[in-house]
Amino acid sequence: MSVSKKNLRIGELLVHKGVVSPDQVRIALIEQRNNRDHLGKILVRLGFATEAVILDVLGGALGQQKADLSKVVVDGDAIRMIPKDMARRFHILPLTYEANRNRLTLAMADTFNVVALDQITALIGGEVEVVALMAGEAEIEKAIDQFYGFELSVDGILQEIETGEIDYESLDADSQEYSQPVVRLVNALLADAVKRSASDIHFEPEEGFLRFRYRIDGVLRQIRSLHKNYWSALAVRLKVMAGMDIAETRAPQDGRINLSLSGRQIDFRVSTIPTVHGENIVLRVLDRQKGLVPIDELGLEAAVLHMLQLMVARPEGLLLVTGPTGSGKTTTLYSLLSHLNTESVNIMTLEDPVEYPMGMIRQTSLNEAVRLDFASGIRSMLRQDPDIILVGEIRDEETAAMAFRAAMTGHQVFSTLHANSALGAIPRLIDMGVRPDLMAGNVIGILAQRLVRKLRTNCGEAYRPEAIERVILGLDERATTNIFRVAEEFRHTEHQGYEGRTAVMELLKFDHALDELIARRAGLRELTEAARAKGFIPLAETAINRVLDGTTTLDEVARVVDLTERLG
Repeated sequence: MSVSKKNLRIGELLVHKGVVSPDQVRIALIEQRNNRDHLGKILVRLGFATEAVILDVLGGALGQQKADLSKVVVDGDAIRMIPKDMARRFHILPLTYEANRNRLTLAMADTFNVVALDQITALIGGEVEVVALMAGEAEIEKAIDQFYGFELSVDGILQEIETGEIDYESLDADSQEYSQPVVRLVNALLADAVKRSASDIHFEPEEGFLRFRYRIDGVLRQIRSLHKNYWSALAVRLKVMAGMDIAETRAPQDGRINLSLSGRQIDFRVSTIPTVHGENIVLRVLDRQKGLVPIDELGLEAAVLHMLQLMVARPEGLLLVTGPTGSGKTTTLYSLLSHLNTESVNIMTLEDPVEYPMGMIRQTSLNEAVRLDFASGIRSMLRQDPDIILVGEIRDEETAAMAFRAAMTGHQVFSTLHANSALGAIPRLIDMGVRPDLMAGNVIGILAQRLVRKLRTNCGEAYRPEAIERVILGLDERATTNIFRVAEEFRHTEHQGYEGRTAVMELLKFDHALDELIARRAGLRELTEAARAKGFIPLAETAINRVLDGTTTLDEVARVVDLTERLG
């Protein structure tokens, strides 16, 4: 395809989308004969369209993802891989380097520039995967000036902070930020946390120092510590980014930060609370890419997955997900909603707050200012012709009553409940004031889950379980089965022998027999026996199977699942 034909097609596309007129394209094509520049660049220079609009149209048509450099946080490791002169020559900006995937993500003005991509590959090595995202040339030029020439690594910035002075005025979001090391330190920590797949970032002031901790795979790990003198500047910067009141230090505050990291949008939910040593700040990392998991990738066994799919196919009723904080309840619910999300149904959610925006789904956050709580929110939603309703959590009698009323009137209702097990949710609901006869026939099922860390490849060692471990595992004394534990040399490494997590679940399906037992207030033992007779597999048993197949260790399972009943 010749250049003229390519440019003509780009011009036709922009005309078709209403970005420019046919006359404006003709003028730009005439201008192009003189300087042989890109058609889009000429249209911008002539003032016929903005660079952002042209990129959006071309990105959508070509299936190219666009990088938003206005909110981007770059990775120091990526910047060091590409020299500044090469970045400027080819109009590229290195965004992030993921060592575990050996992947470099770039923003490029021309993602089809084969010469640039070949030279980058030759420079960094052919084994590194290069992912190119679209960005405007002017944006890239500005970002190159902003990010190159400054220290971007956490170690380097800490050294810079400890030898310099802090200019508090430059902490404001509208100033030339990158001259201030505190600004770069906050960005570097956020980028580092996302690269390490942290779910939470803790900034914890102590009497004489500040501690940074990440929660990775459900376990907190200390990453850095810094002199207490710098905490006030860091706190101010975090509050500015989250839109909080920087003058208020005595009352808890909540805010939100939105940044572009690793070529995708990441949200951080920010919470502050005063402590005896100063304000404690915790950021919850909301990575939409990891928060939305297809239903068949939840880690369910084939039979349980099939049963769950049949249960959510029912047109009405209540499905509950139980488990402690951080056990993946929200991820599971979002997976179910994504599975059901089609044009033929109206899905509405009421959350505290909305964590992951989803297309076609009407999502609402609780709002104390206008007294919108779960109970009143459900009441309002029922007037919006919903088919499926997600209630973030059933916390009290009024919310439970409204959820059951919605389930009884032909709606599918999903919600979470704090209970230790699927069967334990039944007395919890009764304790909230839900009548047993109302529960019978209206509950589809209850799913209880936990997240266990997976043993990292080559970090485990096989051993024969001891007597008490064989009892827990249900193994005969003569059994020669070996299980795995973390090898001693890996216990104090960064990953502690584990990488990633998998869900262990128990799924309780309600049927007529179970409904009758609940209606006559049968005890937990009788309910358990009836459920097991119908094929119910308890959470502990599912977790033990993960130990026996080498996915995880007995120590890890014992950390999140109660195994004491297996000793009796």
